[in-house]
Amino acid sequence: MAANEATVDISRTKKKRMVGKGRLVDLAALDEIRILLGDEPRRKDLLIEHLHKIQDRYHHISAKHLVALAHEMNLSTAEVYEVATFYHHFDVIKENETPPPPLTVRVCESVSCDLAGSGELMNALKAGLGDGVRVQAVPCVGRCEKAPVAVVGQNPIDQATTESVTSAVENNKTEAKTTDYLGYGDYCKQDGYRTLEACYDGTKDIESVIKTMEDSGLRGLGGAGFPAGLKWKIVRGYEGPRLMAVNIDEGEPGTFKDRYYLERDPHRFLEGMLIAAWAVEIDEIYIYLRDEYAGIRKILSQELERLQANPPFSHPLPTINLRRGAGAYICGEESAMIESIEGKRGMPRLRPPYVAEVGLFGRPTLEHNMETLYWVREILEKGPEWFTSHGRHGRKGLRSFSVSGRVKKPGVHLAPAGITIRELIDEYCGGMQDGHEFYGYFPGGASGGILPASMDDIPLDFDTLNEYGCFIGSAAVMIFSHKDSAKDLALNAMKFFEDESCGQCTPCRVGTAKAAELMEKEKWDLELLEELASVMEDASICGLGQAAPNPLRCAVKYFPEEFKRG
Repeated sequence: MAANEATVDISRTKKKRMVGKGRLVDLAALDEIRILLGDEPRRKDLLIEHLHKIQDRYHHISAKHLVALAHEMNLSTAEVYEVATFYHHFDVIKENETPPPPLTVRVCESVSCDLAGSGELMNALKAGLGDGVRVQAVPCVGRCEKAPVAVVGQNPIDQATTESVTSAVENNKTEAKTTDYLGYGDYCKQDGYRTLEACYDGTKDIESVIKTMEDSGLRGLGGAGFPAGLKWKIVRGYEGPRLMAVNIDEGEPGTFKDRYYLERDPHRFLEGMLIAAWAVEIDEIYIYLRDEYAGIRKILSQELERLQANPPFSHPLPTINLRRGAGAYICGEESAMIESIEGKRGMPRLRPPYVAEVGLFGRPTLEHNMETLYWVREILEKGPEWFTSHGRHGRKGLRSFSVSGRVKKPGVHLAPAGITIRELIDEYCGGMQDGHEFYGYFPGGASGGILPASMDDIPLDFDTLNEYGCFIGSAAVMIFSHKDSAKDLALNAMKFFEDESCGQCTPCRVGTAKAAELMEKEKWDLELLEELASVMEDASICGLGQAAPNPLRCAVKYFPEEFKRG
C-alpha cells in the first residue's frame, strides 16, 4: 500500500507541475522554450532576458509560450504575464488573438522627429507598406540628430523617407547596424587600461582616486547631478558585498549622448566603470542598456567578451553582466532600473532607503550613468584641474549637449558648462536652419521645461535653470523656430509622459492623461491644468510625474501670445 500511495503521489505531483496554476502547459511550447533557453539559468532575474528570446524568435509572445516559460522558471503565470505586459517591446498575444505581422516598422513621434515631419512619414508608410507590415508610432529612439527616424525591425533608418524605409522593408534589411569604433586591441595600443592597471598594482590608492574625483567636481551626467566622488565614498561606506548598476537607458526625448560615445569608444567607458568598481570594491556589475540600442548591444557584447577572454593584466576583474531593457522610459529612474534588472516591472521604489544602501538584490549599489564613467579615465590621467579649467559664466566643467531641432548642425557637442543657448547655437551648431528664426528651446529634454528665445543668456548647467521652472537634466537641448508652436510641443511632451507613466501612483497615471486631454482642446482650461500640475508635482512617487508639468507650465508662462486666441 505504501508503495502504491507513493506512486500515486508522484503521479499527482507531475500532473500538478504541468498544469501551472490552472493553465495547462502545452508540451510542444515547453520544448520550444527549453530549446530557446538552452543551458542558461532559470533564475527570476533573467525573466526579461528570456522573454526577449521568445519575442526575437517568434516576433510576439503567445499565451502558450508565456505559460510554458512560467512553468520552466517555476514562476506563476500571473507573475510572468504582469512583467511581459509592462514593457512596450513585448507583444503578448492572448489565446485566439491574431499575432502581429512578423515585421514592425517603428516611427519616432517625439519632439525632434515631430518637428522633422514624422507624422507625415507615419501616414505615408501606413498607406504604402500594406497589411504585411505593422507600422507603429513610438516614443524617442535616441537618434534625434538624424530626425525623422524609423526603425525597420532593429535597423534604424536615419533621416527616413518613405522611399528609404520601403527599400529597407523590401530588401529585408532588419538587422541592427554597428559603427566603426575603437576596438579592444586598438584601445590598448593607445594606453587603454593603463590607468586601471595602476589602480590594481598599487601605483594609485583608493583614497587619492576618490579625492581626485571629488576635486574635479564631476557630477552625475544622467540628469540628477549628484557628485560622483561623493557617491563613491558613500557606497563604499556600507558593508559589502556591493554591486554596481550602470544606466544606459537614455529614453529622455532629445537625449543621445550615451549612444554617441559608445558607438565610437566603448572601452573608455568600460575602463572608467572598472576603475569605479575597484575604488568602491564592487563584486559584480550590471550594465542596463536600452533595447532601442541594438547596434550598441552587439558592440558591447563583442568587446566585453574580448576583454574578459584576454584581460589587460593578471588581476581578476569583477563579473560584468549586460542586461537588455524592453522599452520603458521609467527604467531610466535608478530604482525602476534596478527592479527591471531583478526581472520585475520597472516601477520606482519608495525612498528611503536609497539604492546606495539597499539597491540591487538588497545590496549597497553604486548606480551611475554611462557618460559619468566615460570621463573617469581622462580626469585621473589629466588631473581634476583639467576638467575644472573649462566653463563659462562662472561655471566649471564640460557638458555633452545632445542638440536637435531647427539647427544646421545637430549632434553631440562637447562644450563648456555654463554656455548659453545663443552661444551653443552660433558657435557649435552652425546657426539656425535657413528660413527658421530662433523661437524657443527645451534645455533638458521633454521634462526639463521650455524657454523662449528672449531668455537666451542663461548659463546652461546644473542648478542655473531651477528658478525658471526648468532644469538641464541630461543636457538634451531641442531647438524650435517661429514656424513651430510651444503649445503643440508641450502637448507632445505630455502625451509622452502619459504613455510612459508606469501607473504605480494615481497623480502621475491620471494626471498626465487628464492633462493631455485638456491640452488637446483649442482653448486650455489654465486653472484646472495648474491644479493638475500641482498635484502631480507634489504627490507623484518619482521624477516622471513630478517633472511632467514643466513643459505645460513653461508654455503658459513664457509663450502667452499663443494663448491670446480663443
